[in-house]
Amino acid sequence: MAARRPLVEGIKAENAVDPALEKEFVYNGGPKKEPAPPPPPVAAAVETQAGKGRAESSAGRVPLTVRFRADYAAVLKRASLERQLQGVLPNTLQDILEEALEPWLRNHGYLS
Repeated sequence: MAARRPLVEGIKAENAVDPALEKEFVYNGGPKKEPAPPPPPVAAAVETQAGKGRAESSAGRVPLTVRFRADYAAVLKRASLERQLQGVLPNTLQDILEEALEPWLRNHGYLS
């Protein structure tokens, strides 16, 4: 390990920096740098992913908090994990719930 020395030793005259260079650094945000070249243009993605197993036409999502029966929550989580392991869609909690709610909303006239 390097020997420790007092902070005052670091500011002694033999370690002095050019005062003009010091002012430039302190008051102008640092040493002058050459401007970085602009990044190369990024090619557009061929295909965008809309989410985990959802169609591209899905609407935006908003957070919604609900109280859910514990037994339903446990069974739903198990179904989601099993479907993910088998690669069956829908397999996320969100997608399963959306698929289950859509017929109810249509039957009751909330969706056309």
